[in-house]
Amino acid sequence: MWKSATRLLRIAYTVVRFRLDTFIPFSLLPWYIRYTIGLVCSPGRKSAEKNRGERLRLALESLGPIFVKFGQILSTRRDLLPDDIADELAKLQDRVPPFSGATAKKIIERSLGDSVENVFEAFSIEPLASASIAQVHTAKLKTGEDVVVKVIRPNIEKTIRQDIGLLYMLAHFVAKVSTDGRRLRPVEVVTDYEYTILDELDLAKEAANTGLLQRNFTDSPLLYVPQVHWDYCGKDVMVIERISGIPVADIEALNAANVNMKVLAERGVEIFFTQVFSHSFFHADMHPGNIFVDVSNPERPKYIAIDCAIMGSLDDEDKSYLARNLLAFFKRDYRMVAELHVQSGWVPKGTPIHAFESAIRSVCEPMFAKPLKDISFGQVLLGLFQTARRFNMEVQPQLVLLEKTLLNIEGLGRQLYPDLDLWVTAKPFLERWMSEQVGPRRVLDEVKKQAPEWAGQLPQIPNLVFSALTHLSHQEERMAEQTKAISALGKEIKKGRRNMPFKMLGLVSLAAAWITTDPIALEHLATADLLSLGLFFAGLYLLVLKP
Repeated sequence: MWKSATRLLRIAYTVVRFRLDTFIPFSLLPWYIRYTIGLVCSPGRKSAEKNRGERLRLALESLGPIFVKFGQILSTRRDLLPDDIADELAKLQDRVPPFSGATAKKIIERSLGDSVENVFEAFSIEPLASASIAQVHTAKLKTGEDVVVKVIRPNIEKTIRQDIGLLYMLAHFVAKVSTDGRRLRPVEVVTDYEYTILDELDLAKEAANTGLLQRNFTDSPLLYVPQVHWDYCGKDVMVIERISGIPVADIEALNAANVNMKVLAERGVEIFFTQVFSHSFFHADMHPGNIFVDVSNPERPKYIAIDCAIMGSLDDEDKSYLARNLLAFFKRDYRMVAELHVQSGWVPKGTPIHAFESAIRSVCEPMFAKPLKDISFGQVLLGLFQTARRFNMEVQPQLVLLEKTLLNIEGLGRQLYPDLDLWVTAKPFLERWMSEQVGPRRVLDEVKKQAPEWAGQLPQIPNLVFSALTHLSHQEERMAEQTKAISALGKEIKKGRRNMPFKMLGLVSLAAAWITTDPIALEHLATADLLSLGLFFAGLYLLVLKP
C-alpha cells in the first residue's frame, strides 16, 4: 500500500511538472476547481512553454513502461488525435531513451554464460533502437549471420509491479464505489493486463511466440517473421535474424519506393483477420514500431513483424460470436447483434431484446449515413460502450487485446491509405470463415483431425465391445436377483401384517408377567408418567417384533 501511495504521488507530481492540467477543458469545471488547479500547477509553468504533445510524451516516458505502452496505442489513432500530439507520441514507438550499452553487455554475458567476444564475431555497444521494455543491439554471429540482440531493461520488473499494484488499488476502488465500475470488471481487466505485460519480460516466451507465428506464415506472400537463433535465447536475452525494410510509419520512404499503399493497407487488415480466425493466434502489439515493409515488390508489398511478446487468442465460441456480430452489424441486422450479445453472455439473460436492439440502432444507424470508408470502428465501439450501460453489459477480458489490436490496425491502415474501407477487406473473409465452420469442409477437417486418435483406438474396439456385453450381462443378473429379493421382502411384510394382533397380544402378556413378578418394576410403573410408559411399551414392541 505504501509503495502504491508513493507511486500515486509521483503521478500527481508528473501532472504538475508537465502541466498536463492544460489538457482538461477548464470551461467545464467550477471556478473553485479551476483556481485550485492553477495554484497547484503553478510550479510547472516553465514546462508549459513546450508544446502540449511534447509535454505529454515526456510525462509518459517519465512514468515508465505501462504509460509508454498507453502512449504507443494512442499514437496510432490519428483519426482521434490532433497531428501535433500524434507526431510526438509516435516517438515512443522506438525512441524511448536507452540504457547504458555497458549494462546491456553485462546482462547478455550473464544470461549466455560467456563473454560477448566469444559469442559474437562483432557486437555494437550502441543500441539500434530502444523501447519501453527492452532495447536491441546489432551483432554478427561467428557463423556470419547478421542478427539483433534484444535485452530486457535492468530492474524493469520492480517498476512494473509497482504500477500494477497501483492499478489494482484503483480497480478495487472503482469496483467498490461505482456501479459502472463493477460492470467493467476492472480487477479482471488489470489481472489480464498484468499477465500480459509480465509475459513480455520473459524473452524465452517471446522467442517461442515468434517461432509459432513464423510457422503460421511460412511461405506467405503477406507476412515475414524473422528466424530465431535458439542457442542464444534466455529469459533476459533473445537473438533473432536481422531484417531490412522500411518502417511502416515512414510514409515518405514508402511513397518514394512507389509502394502500392492501397494494397499495403488492405493486406494489413487481411493479416489481422487471418491470425484471429484462421490461426487463433494474433500479434497483439502491432504499433508501427514493430512493423516494417519489404518493398522488393512495390505492387505486392510484404509486411515484416517483430516483437512477438504480446500475443492473443480466442476460443472457437468467442470467434464465432465475434464474426457473427461483425457481419450482422454491417448488414444492419441490429436484432441479431442484440440476440448474439445475450446468447454469448455479454449482457445478462432476460435483457429485453427489443429495447436493446433499438438502443443499438440509435447508435449505429447514423454511422451508415456516411461512406463505409469514413466509419471509424473506434467511434462505433465508443458509442456501443456508452449505450451498453443501460443493459449492464460487461467488459470481456478475453476481448480486450483483440479490441486494442483492431484499433491499432484501423489507425495504421488509415495512416497508410486514408480511403481504406476496412470492411471491404474484412467482410468477404468473415463470410468465407463462417461458411467453413458450418459446411462439409468443416466436417472433413474434424474427421482428419480426429483420424489419428481413432486409428489408435481401433485395435481395442473388439475388447471394448466384449467388455461392454459382459458388463451388461452381469447387470441383468444382478437386476434379477434384486427383483427376487424385493418380492420376498414384500411377502414377509404382508405375513407380518397378518400376525400383528397375535404379536401384540404376546407382547402385552410378556410385559404383564414381568411387572407382576418384579416389585421394583411395579414401583417404577406406579410412579412413571404417561410419556415414559409410552416409550417403554414402544421399545418392547420394536424389540420383540424386529426381524
